[in-house]
Amino acid sequence: MYLSQATEGIEYIIKNIDTEDDELNAFLFSLGCYSGEPITVVSRKNTGFIISIKDSRYNIDINLANAIMITE
Repeated sequence: MYLSQATEGIEYIIKNIDTEDDELNAFLFSLGCYSGEPITVVSRKNTGFIISIKDSRYNIDINLANAIMITE
C-alpha cells in the first residue's frame, strides 16, 4: 500500500521507496524517510499530506506520497 492510501492518525512502517529518481530518493532519505522507519499521516490537504517522521512534521505532495510504500 502507498502512503497516499493511508488512514490519518495511524502509524505505519515504511516498507520501500518506489522511485527511479535519485534526487527524490535522496530528498526523502534526508527527511528520515527510509525502510523500517515509522510514519504517520497527520492530515490530508488539497495539495498533499502532512506527515510525521521522527517527531518532525513535513508537507509532501501526492507524488511523494505515491513513492512511499508502507505496511501496518
